[in-house]
Amino acid sequence: MCGRYASSRSPGDLVIEFEIEENDLEDAAARPHYNVAPTATAPVVVERAVKPDDASTDAERTVRRLRPLTWGLVPSWSKDRTGGARMINARVETLLEKPAYKKAALTRRCLVPADGWYEWQVSPNAKDAKGKPRKQPFFVHPADGTGLAFAGIYEFWKDRTKPDDDPDAWLVTFAVITTAAEPGLDVIHDRMPLVLPRDRWNGWLDPQVRTPDDVRALVEPPAPGRFAAVPVSTRVNSVRNDGPELLEPAPAHQLVGVVDPATGELIGGPSGAAGELF
Repeated sequence: MCGRYASSRSPGDLVIEFEIEENDLEDAAARPHYNVAPTATAPVVVERAVKPDDASTDAERTVRRLRPLTWGLVPSWSKDRTGGARMINARVETLLEKPAYKKAALTRRCLVPADGWYEWQVSPNAKDAKGKPRKQPFFVHPADGTGLAFAGIYEFWKDRTKPDDDPDAWLVTFAVITTAAEPGLDVIHDRMPLVLPRDRWNGWLDPQVRTPDDVRALVEPPAPGRFAAVPVSTRVNSVRNDGPELLEPAPAHQLVGVVDPATGELIGGPSGAAGELF
């Protein structure tokens, strides 16, 4: 799954990188975020068909926008917005089957800019203070140091208790699409966000791409090996913590019962000795 990520690039950088035509970001969404959590507002790239300004033509054009959307999909048919916090991810295997996601997958796709994402590895042998398996957070990011874009879908939801002209009447939300974790990262968790390579960005955003077969072709898993994963401080566990220090590698003495994704080595076991697990 993807339940937390970092997104620190400036709006100016995102406008250039994603070839944005209209930037709708406000101050809150424009600042760097190193611990984006469900129900938070985050920058998302969308592309929509718009009516022409010139009344002499019926030809539509598309506009690519950088918008602040709420993380946690609320389907248009929902009675209220409360379910959004539970619908932060959409599994790629059922994307075109589940009613909550199918229509959005065909007509309302988006890109979610990110630096990387956090995932928690359940220790095979270490316990926490409550006697439960210890969970070690990792930050997974492109090995070449560049940014990335998650494949996402978005939805419009109308609060029918408010008039149409009320700016709070409409809620626009998104979900991150997830896929099976690639080799190495599956030592941390069995799922990961679907990170789209740059050569698929235009196709994914294109509102004219509407057939299930075309969408399936765009979500084929890219080649593995693009990512690095580093254990980080458990400070990321709290959504109240937010800052670049969350991305820094955790000191070795803080690692207890952690499996190295690259080598399979068990680091800092309860006995203090390291060894091969796989």
